[in-house]
Amino acid sequence: MEEQVTVKGLRLNYRFAGTPGGRPVIIMHGWGCRAETMALFEDCITSTYPECAVYNLDLPGFGMSEEPDKVYGIEDYTDTIERFADSIGLDAPILIGHSFGGRIAILYSSRRPVSGVILVDAAGVKPRRKLKYYIKVYSFKAAKKIAPLIFGKAKGAEIIERRRGKSGSADYAAASPMMRAILSKVVNEDLRHAMPAIKAPTLLIWGENDTATPLSDARIMESLIPDAGLVSFPGCGHFSFLDNPVQTRAVVSSFINSLNKKQS
Repeated sequence: MEEQVTVKGLRLNYRFAGTPGGRPVIIMHGWGCRAETMALFEDCITSTYPECAVYNLDLPGFGMSEEPDKVYGIEDYTDTIERFADSIGLDAPILIGHSFGGRIAILYSSRRPVSGVILVDAAGVKPRRKLKYYIKVYSFKAAKKIAPLIFGKAKGAEIIERRRGKSGSADYAAASPMMRAILSKVVNEDLRHAMPAIKAPTLLIWGENDTATPLSDARIMESLIPDAGLVSFPGCGHFSFLDNPVQTRAVVSSFINSLNKKQS
């Protein structure tokens, strides 16, 4: 069931499934995706634990949710989801976050009560960059300064945008100007400082062939989050839950069951 609510002046779209007033679960997708991408988790939980109330979100700027009117960072996204939870009356939810959504889950659970956390190929560890990366970045920044002086402001901007489109990621190229600025901001935010403050049981689900958020990131998270356990899938990539839906369902169901036992 599709529903909408206004949070911080933004229309936020979400899918609701399960039992109204039941144990809350908030699901957050990765960058460039939408709620439908996370349907496996929604179906897994509601079919196995129908007493849960599942809120599968289109994050601001994705799906049917409105785009932010300023350059959001992870703090802004997390504040938006916290306010969403407050507006619906969700107390100590279970959080599920894939990739970018994992960033929000990390920060949210580091400062508010949650019952459990599932991080799926989550972002949050700032990668170590090779020299080639810094050469690329700083040469681009230099070009931004020089091109308008040589070719004029309009032509220089056109040249820079063309170069940006060729060298940027697919996510960057597909985004609107506002979402490009947001991506540039959030991708460099390191959340390792927040991880030790997560006190809830945490399940890490990872693809061993993930190149976007490598398995080494998962091991860092496992070492920093006090009550974390890692399950990795051989041969799977950044969308490990889609690469291996059967095992994903099994480990998620087992994790939710363990949380129910602790609560009872």
